[in-house]
Amino acid sequence: LLLVAIATSCVLWGDPRNPYLWLALVVTLGFGAVGWVDDYRKVAERNSRGLPARWKYFWQSVVGLTAALYLYLAFDTPVTTNLYVPFFKGFAPELGLLYGPFAVLVLVAASNAVNLTDGLDGLATGAVLVASVSYTAFAYLAGHFVIAQYLGIAFVSDVAEVTVFGGALVGACLGFLWYNCHPAEVFMGDTGSLALGGAIGLLALMTKQEIALVLVGGVFCLEALSVIIQVASFRLTGKRVFRMAPLHHHFELAGWSEPKVIVRFWILAILFSLVSLATLKLR
Repeated sequence: LLLVAIATSCVLWGDPRNPYLWLALVVTLGFGAVGWVDDYRKVAERNSRGLPARWKYFWQSVVGLTAALYLYLAFDTPVTTNLYVPFFKGFAPELGLLYGPFAVLVLVAASNAVNLTDGLDGLATGAVLVASVSYTAFAYLAGHFVIAQYLGIAFVSDVAEVTVFGGALVGACLGFLWYNCHPAEVFMGDTGSLALGGAIGLLALMTKQEIALVLVGGVFCLEALSVIIQVASFRLTGKRVFRMAPLHHHFELAGWSEPKVIVRFWILAILFSLVSLATLKLR
């Protein structure tokens, strides 16, 4: 339902001639397809493992590499392979051929980080909604030459049309959250979480705000980092840092109720988002 709502909104209100808009749709549906196979195997085939991790990462990487090559070849502008760093005005190192692997990393990491966050009713949906608002704003600003020049951010011609896609993400998440909030009546599954994570990652790439993704998606980063730390600590020392990973389960086991964990993580998402927008005036 999420993906149908996003696609329908973009088709109805987006400019059919804008390649950024179509790329966003294709990549989102591509990641959603990977998640759908995983969900199908879990539900229809009653295979608790779903799609093996190595194949999940492989197909995510294929979608990510396709998107990276398209951005590199089809949008051959001076900013395509530059990495713009918040807080450092005018500092934009050229990645060159490293842009492809970097773009794949951003997309796959964002997709899986949202997937890890999707463990409590409405948690991932609310966090994605907030991140989508930020990147919708970034898309509009990056696509406006005068504003981009004033703020010292990369100007990306025609990317302003992606605000339609960002708005569709926000609207779809709002509608879904009505039924996904605690206690949830519908669930996102890997189909939704991998797709939404991929969409957020692509918005970061298209608006040249890749590093800002660490702030915009601060909750997702904390969730993913908690898993990395937990696994590394257990393998190296045999001890766990958290009661349970991802991080939201740690707080549940610490005695917080599920609604308290969810709402406080939403508050964190809003704070991270505001900080990311504040970087626009600190460059």
